[in-house]
Order: sequence, then structure tokens, then C-alpha cells
Amino acid sequence: MLDIKTLEHERDLVIDRLIHLGGADYDNDKTGNELQRFGLVERDFGIEEWDWPQGIGLIGLDEAGGHEDFLINWFETNFKKGLPSRNINTTCPFLTLLHLARRHGDQRYMDECTRQVRFLMEELPRTSERGFQHVTSAVGSRDGVSLNEGQLWIDTVFMAVLFLAEYADLTADEECFNEALYQILLHVKYLYEKRNGLFYHGWSFLRGDNFGGVFWARGNSWFTLGMTRFLTQDRNFQIPRPIREDLEMMLKAQVKTLEGLQGPSGLWHTVLDDSGSYEEASATAAITSGIYRAVEAGLIDKHYSNVADKAMEGLMSCIKADGTVDKVSAGTAIGMDKEFYKNIIIRPMAYGQALMILALNDALRSIQDRNSTKGDRLS
Repeated sequence: MLDIKTLEHERDLVIDRLIHLGGADYDNDKTGNELQRFGLVERDFGIEEWDWPQGIGLIGLDEAGGHEDFLINWFETNFKKGLPSRNINTTCPFLTLLHLARRHGDQRYMDECTRQVRFLMEELPRTSERGFQHVTSAVGSRDGVSLNEGQLWIDTVFMAVLFLAEYADLTADEECFNEALYQILLHVKYLYEKRNGLFYHGWSFLRGDNFGGVFWARGNSWFTLGMTRFLTQDRNFQIPRPIREDLEMMLKAQVKTLEGLQGPSGLWHTVLDDSGSYEEASATAAITSGIYRAVEAGLIDKHYSNVADKAMEGLMSCIKADGTVDKVSAGTAIGMDKEFYKNIIIRPMAYGQALMILALNDALRSIQDRNSTKGDRLS
């Protein structure tokens, strides 16, 4: 049974651990032979670097509240250090920077966001049909890029499109909003499987296929999390009703299928439709966060709160006494079969901490809202 006091305590632990990640085993994973042996990327560890794991962590800290000084210092430190290459994944921190710019009226922050928007709109390599090519930072070099030529990844919906859409609303830039909406539609066109409501990890225009055609859990979680946030953003521009209804139906279909695939522990398997694959906490956390928000917004039926609660109870068992989140799969490229995903190693990662914070934030709000509603009925 979830209770507010325990959720708040666990969130404090996970947040503190994200901010102070370290220790002999962790540091060895970050810098030692593990990197070479398993293809781990050093920037996936810790809070210091400017990339997607840290970007998600910033969102979690921002939404938890009480971390304004930390956030401002984080950005100022990175500006002094110099930003890494501009790409899809390094767009993620700009979402929190946009929020800071709005709250503080900081034109310098807003100018940085505008530069990233111009990159996305004018300089980012495109696939066929003008898709956002999933360009990432190069392995071993924050200043280089991995082009992933001709590839669409479901990750992009969360990592870059959310920022573009929110920037468009804040600045009343209709061109940016239309671009964000187009990118979502293009990604679901090539990644959505209408037979079960799930999403493939990626699509290659060069190959003309979805690679191994695997329903990877964390990939699917980017849609659950990203689409829920996109549909519930406050905005100047309204999503055309037929498009909005179509996106809502996709979200409902996905969550319905996810309910049937949820393990007895509450967690989802890293290959969603393969119970022989290991249970994975980061995907479960992102899916849980998305479900809580979707229920709150009325996008899906209220009974899915039970699905999210069951997942949250399972996630609590993944939090160690020191706040480290266990059962997190390492960074994952696109694989050609299920075995590729099943063999990705498990390690504590910054994004595991970050996504757990998002789930805990939304679980707390959901429990508080339900308790409040219950009190209203009793009175």
C-alpha cells in the first residue's frame, strides 16, 4: 500500500543519490574496463554532464520543487564549461532551461533555447520525409556526433519534440509547433504497431524496416511519458481535434496492452512481450509516470491508477537503502533481435535515478489527489 510519507522519503533518497552519485563500484563502471567491454558511455553516469540522462534528472528536480539554486548552478557550470555537440539527446536539458527562462525572465537563457530551436529547425540532419534524424553524441566524445543516418527513434518524441512544442507555445511560434506536431505524426507512422498498440525502437529509411522489430520497454516508455506530456501541455496552439483524438487512441491502445504485459511484481520486462527477459526499472518508472499523468488528465480510464500503483510498489523494491535505483539497463542502441536487448547489462545509471524521480513525483500527486477526493466525499 502506497503512502505519502514513504513516497516522500524514498524520493528524497533517490534525489540525493542522483546529485551525489559515486562509490567504488559505480566509479569503476563509469571509468574502468566496463566501458570498453560493454559499450557503456561515461556521460550516462552522474549529474554533471549535459546530455539526456541529466536532462531527465533536471526535469524531475524541477517538478519535485526546492531545487532552484541547484538547477541554476548546474546550467551556469555547464555554460562555463561549454556545451557539447548539438543533437537530439543534448536537447533534453533545454526543456528545464526554458522553464527557468520563463520563471526568471532571463533573456540569456531564452537566447540559448532559441539557438537550440534554430538548430533543430534548420541544421539537424533529416531523414526521408523530413524526419528528425536521431543524431546523438559520439561515444567517447561529447563534441562529436553519431549520425544514425536515415533513422527515426522513438526516443526523439521525448528528448527533442517536447522542448520544441513548449518553446513554440511560449513564443507563439506557429512554425515550431507545426514542426513538433509533424515529427510526432511521422514517428508514429513508422514506429507504431497497430496490431498491439506498441512501438518499435526505430525505423531505418535506408533498410526499409524496423530493424529487429522488437518492442523494447524503455523505447515504449518514451511514448507513454512523452505523449502524455505533449497532450497535457498548456498551449497557445490547439492540436487539431482529429489528430488529438488519434494520438489519444494510440496512447489508450498502448496502455491497454501494457496492462496485460505487466509482470506479477508490477514491473515490465525489458522486451515487453518476452517474459523471459529481465524486469527493467527505468522503463517501468517512465511508463508509471505517464500512466499517472494520463489518468489525472482524463486521457485514460481511472482504473489504470491501479496499474500504476502496482508498478510503483514494484519500483519501491528497486530502491536500495542509499537511494540507488537497481534493475536499470545500460544505454541501448537498436538491436536486430530480442537477444540483443536481453543481453544489455544492468547498472546504476543517472537516467534510472531520474526516471524514478518522475515516477515518485507523479505517484505522490496521484495519491494526494485521491486522498483529497476521498476526504471531499466523506465531508
